[in-house]
Amino acid sequence: MVHLFSVSLLALLAGLASANSPPAQEVMSQPVHTMEGWSWTDCGSPADVIQLESISLSPDPPKPGQDLTVTVVGTAQGRVEDGASADVVVKLGLIKLLSKTFDICKEARTANATIQCPIEKGDYTVVETIALPKEIPQAKFSVNVKGYTQDDEDMLCLNIIVDFMRNPFPRLGW
Repeated sequence: MVHLFSVSLLALLAGLASANSPPAQEVMSQPVHTMEGWSWTDCGSPADVIQLESISLSPDPPKPGQDLTVTVVGTAQGRVEDGASADVVVKLGLIKLLSKTFDICKEARTANATIQCPIEKGDYTVVETIALPKEIPQAKFSVNVKGYTQDDEDMLCLNIIVDFMRNPFPRLGW
Protein backbone atom coordinates (compact mmCIF):
# COMPACT_ATOMS: atom_id res chain seq x y z
CA MET A 1 0.00 0.00 0.00
CA VAL A 2 2.66 2.53 0.99
CA HIS A 3 5.11 1.41 -1.63
CA LEU A 4 2.39 1.89 -4.21
CA PHE A 5 1.94 5.39 -2.85
CA SER A 6 5.71 5.95 -2.67
CA VAL A 7 6.21 4.81 -6.25
CA SER A 8 3.44 7.05 -7.51
CA LEU A 9 4.54 9.99 -5.38
CA LEU A 10 8.16 9.55 -6.42
CA ALA A 11 7.06 9.50 -10.04
CA LEU A 12 5.07 12.65 -9.41
CA LEU A 13 7.82 14.41 -7.54
CA ALA A 14 10.41 13.44 -10.11
CA GLY A 15 8.28 15.22 -12.67
CA LEU A 16 7.16 12.12 -14.48
CA ALA A 17 3.39 12.55 -14.51
CA SER A 18 0.11 14.09 -13.28
CA ALA A 19 -3.43 12.95 -12.56
CA ASN A 20 -6.94 13.20 -13.97
CA SER A 21 -9.22 15.33 -11.85
CA PRO A 22 -12.27 13.50 -10.54
CA PRO A 23 -15.70 14.67 -11.66
CA ALA A 24 -17.13 17.59 -9.67
CA GLN A 25 -19.62 15.33 -7.85
CA GLU A 26 -16.83 13.15 -6.48
CA VAL A 27 -14.86 16.18 -5.32
CA MET A 28 -17.87 17.46 -3.42
CA SER A 29 -18.55 14.11 -1.74
CA GLN A 30 -14.94 13.30 -0.80
CA PRO A 31 -12.92 15.46 1.59
CA VAL A 32 -9.81 17.08 0.15
CA HIS A 33 -6.91 16.92 2.58
CA THR A 34 -4.92 20.08 1.93
CA MET A 35 -1.52 20.86 3.34
CA GLU A 36 0.96 23.57 2.34
CA GLY A 37 2.05 22.78 -1.20
CA TRP A 38 0.17 19.49 -1.64
CA SER A 39 -3.16 17.77 -1.17
CA TRP A 40 -4.74 14.33 -1.51
CA THR A 41 -8.20 13.01 -2.11
CA ASP A 42 -9.44 9.46 -1.63
CA CYS A 43 -11.42 8.92 -4.84
CA GLY A 44 -12.34 5.34 -3.94
CA SER A 45 -15.43 3.88 -2.34
CA PRO A 46 -16.10 2.44 1.14
CA ALA A 47 -15.99 -1.02 -0.49
CA ASP A 48 -12.35 -0.64 -1.61
CA VAL A 49 -9.94 -3.12 -0.02
CA ILE A 50 -7.59 -0.34 1.17
CA GLN A 51 -9.10 2.56 3.14
CA LEU A 52 -6.78 5.51 3.72
CA GLU A 53 -7.05 7.49 6.95
CA SER A 54 -4.15 9.89 6.55
CA ILE A 55 -1.04 10.71 4.57
CA SER A 56 1.67 12.95 5.95
CA LEU A 57 4.95 14.17 4.51
CA SER A 58 8.16 15.39 6.08
CA PRO A 59 9.30 17.92 5.17
CA ASP A 60 5.90 19.44 4.53
CA PRO A 61 5.82 20.81 1.90
CA PRO A 62 8.24 18.51 0.05
CA LYS A 63 11.46 20.12 -1.16
CA PRO A 64 13.48 19.15 -4.24
CA GLY A 65 16.86 17.65 -3.40
CA GLN A 66 15.81 16.47 0.07
CA ASP A 67 14.70 13.12 1.43
CA LEU A 68 10.94 12.85 1.74
CA THR A 69 9.41 10.70 4.47
CA VAL A 70 5.90 9.55 3.66
CA THR A 71 3.66 8.19 6.43
CA VAL A 72 0.44 6.48 5.39
CA VAL A 73 -2.18 5.27 7.86
CA GLY A 74 -4.88 2.98 6.57
CA THR A 75 -6.82 -0.23 6.86
CA ALA A 76 -6.72 -3.33 4.69
CA GLN A 77 -10.28 -4.63 4.62
CA GLY A 78 -9.18 -7.73 2.74
CA ARG A 79 -6.06 -9.66 1.84
CA VAL A 80 -3.73 -8.24 -0.85
CA GLU A 81 -1.69 -10.89 -2.65
CA ASP A 82 0.71 -11.30 -5.55
CA GLY A 83 -0.99 -10.11 -8.70
CA ALA A 84 -2.28 -6.84 -7.21
CA SER A 85 -1.56 -3.87 -9.47
CA ALA A 86 -1.79 -0.11 -9.66
CA ASP A 87 -2.38 2.14 -12.63
CA VAL A 88 -0.48 5.40 -12.11
CA VAL A 89 -0.99 8.52 -14.23
CA VAL A 90 1.16 11.62 -13.65
CA LYS A 91 0.49 14.92 -15.36
CA LEU A 92 1.99 18.36 -15.57
CA GLY A 93 -1.03 20.51 -16.32
CA LEU A 94 -2.75 18.81 -19.25
CA ILE A 95 0.41 16.99 -20.34
CA LYS A 96 0.53 13.32 -19.40
CA LEU A 97 4.09 12.53 -18.32
CA LEU A 98 3.57 8.95 -17.16
CA SER A 99 0.95 6.27 -17.50
CA LYS A 100 2.13 2.95 -16.14
CA THR A 101 0.83 -0.17 -14.44
CA PHE A 102 2.89 -1.35 -11.46
CA ASP A 103 2.93 -4.81 -9.90
CA ILE A 104 2.44 -3.74 -6.29
CA CYS A 105 3.96 -6.78 -4.61
CA LYS A 106 6.95 -6.88 -6.96
CA GLU A 107 7.62 -3.16 -6.40
CA ALA A 108 7.40 -3.63 -2.62
CA ARG A 109 9.90 -6.52 -2.75
CA THR A 110 12.30 -4.64 -5.03
CA ALA A 111 12.26 -1.56 -2.79
CA ASN A 112 12.49 -3.63 0.40
CA ALA A 113 9.42 -1.76 1.64
CA THR A 114 8.32 -2.03 5.26
CA ILE A 115 5.14 -3.81 4.17
CA GLN A 116 5.24 -6.90 1.96
CA CYS A 117 2.70 -9.16 0.28
CA PRO A 118 0.62 -10.88 1.28
CA ILE A 119 -0.95 -8.04 3.23
CA GLU A 120 -3.48 -9.36 5.73
CA LYS A 121 -6.61 -7.58 6.96
CA GLY A 122 -5.85 -5.00 9.61
CA ASP A 123 -4.74 -1.48 10.45
CA TYR A 124 -1.36 -0.31 9.18
CA THR A 125 0.97 2.64 9.59
CA VAL A 126 3.67 2.54 6.95
CA VAL A 127 6.63 4.90 6.77
CA GLU A 128 8.88 5.10 3.70
CA THR A 129 11.63 7.57 2.82
CA ILE A 130 12.47 8.49 -0.75
CA ALA A 131 15.12 10.83 -2.16
CA LEU A 132 13.70 13.65 -4.24
CA PRO A 133 15.83 14.81 -7.15
CA LYS A 134 16.96 18.43 -6.91
CA GLU A 135 16.08 18.81 -10.60
CA ILE A 136 12.31 18.74 -9.99
CA PRO A 137 10.94 21.62 -12.05
CA GLN A 138 9.00 24.46 -10.48
CA ALA A 139 5.57 23.24 -11.49
CA LYS A 140 2.31 21.81 -10.22
CA PHE A 141 2.00 18.04 -10.66
CA SER A 142 -0.94 15.73 -10.18
CA VAL A 143 -1.01 11.97 -9.86
CA ASN A 144 -3.86 9.50 -9.96
CA VAL A 145 -3.44 6.00 -8.54
CA LYS A 146 -6.01 3.27 -9.08
CA GLY A 147 -5.16 0.00 -7.39
CA TYR A 148 -6.66 -3.41 -8.09
CA THR A 149 -6.49 -6.68 -6.18
CA GLN A 150 -5.20 -9.92 -7.64
CA ASP A 151 -8.86 -10.65 -8.52
CA ASP A 152 -9.14 -7.28 -10.34
CA GLU A 153 -11.42 -5.80 -7.67
CA ASP A 154 -11.07 -2.11 -6.77
CA MET A 155 -8.44 -1.76 -4.07
CA LEU A 156 -7.65 1.96 -3.84
CA CYS A 157 -8.14 5.25 -5.64
CA LEU A 158 -6.03 8.27 -4.76
CA ASN A 159 -5.54 11.71 -6.31
CA ILE A 160 -2.50 13.73 -5.26
CA ILE A 161 -1.49 17.26 -6.21
CA VAL A 162 1.98 18.60 -5.40
CA ASP A 163 2.91 22.19 -6.15
CA PHE A 164 6.64 22.88 -6.50
CA MET A 165 6.10 26.42 -7.72
CA ARG A 166 7.83 28.91 -5.47
CA ASN A 167 5.49 31.14 -3.56
CA PRO A 168 6.18 34.76 -4.48
CA PHE A 169 4.59 35.78 -1.18
CA PRO A 170 6.22 33.74 1.58
CA ARG A 171 4.41 33.38 4.87
CA LEU A 172 4.64 36.50 6.96
CA GLY A 173 4.09 34.59 10.19
CA TRP A 174 0.83 36.31 11.07
